[in-house]
Amino acid sequence: MSDTPLIVFAGTAEFAVPALQRLSRGPQRLIGVYTQPDRPAGRGRRPRPSPVKIAAQAYNLPVYQPTSLRSATVQAELAELTPELIVVAAYGLILPPEVLAIPARGCLNIHASLLPRWRGAAPIQRAIAAGDSRTGVTIMHMDAGLDTGAILAQRDCAIQANDTAGAVHDRLAELGAELITATLPRWLAGEIEPRPQNPTEATYAAKLHKEEAVIDWQRPATEIARRIRAFNPWPVAYTQHHERILRVWSARVLTTKSPIAAVGSIVEISDAGIDVATGEGLLRIEELQIPGRQRQHAKAFLNGYPLAPRDHLG
Repeated sequence: MSDTPLIVFAGTAEFAVPALQRLSRGPQRLIGVYTQPDRPAGRGRRPRPSPVKIAAQAYNLPVYQPTSLRSATVQAELAELTPELIVVAAYGLILPPEVLAIPARGCLNIHASLLPRWRGAAPIQRAIAAGDSRTGVTIMHMDAGLDTGAILAQRDCAIQANDTAGAVHDRLAELGAELITATLPRWLAGEIEPRPQNPTEATYAAKLHKEEAVIDWQRPATEIARRIRAFNPWPVAYTQHHERILRVWSARVLTTKSPIAAVGSIVEISDAGIDVATGEGLLRIEELQIPGRQRQHAKAFLNGYPLAPRDHLG
């Protein structure tokens, strides 16, 4: 190993930016940043660089944007950089065995859960939706499986009662940046013994789909409230009122005792919110939105949109 270890960073989403920023300060030397190709975005569908690309360019780091890492040409280009380690965070592309074998000290992944719980693409959202009280970040020595590699370090944090996926994401992004910078020197010095995961404790965090965000008012209020927080800021929970879609950004459980009202019906409207009967309990919608308009607190929303007790949602 050289006196100044050469590192390649691979990441795409906002979650990876704090780690990239910290690693760019050394003492290791970042020799390249891999991120996904620019994607069409916005109304004009113009190609938009990833958050990681924007951060890498701000630090004048070389950026590579292959569509896949399975190409022999792409693999040869990466090997020519002679990295001793690859750090991965929210990259979104699979690292095939040929890539995993390139760096002498392996590939380390910053994963937003306490592995082996919530392996997969959406660990933060699945943890909130499941009602977990704690989550955290794991530094994992990558292998060919889906988040199955040995654990080098973990750090946990609480999931608060009103936490959205966005809030937990931001906390874990900073926590992951702190943990990778603390772990790297010890790993490179040979001071960490990797700890294999227990596969019997594994759970899977499947990728989110927009279809999941529709509110099923038959579910208990506590479960609906968790899912609303889990799907904030994407894909955003929603329901229907007649032919209109209503996005629900925040809500809270009023009671777990079911009112004498049809499931999905509005029981009461006040300045505090819109109270809706669920399969088990009463849920108060506090912030909502019609697509294409601004999100608003229920009081302001009701000034421009007609809802009334006994109206039905869903």
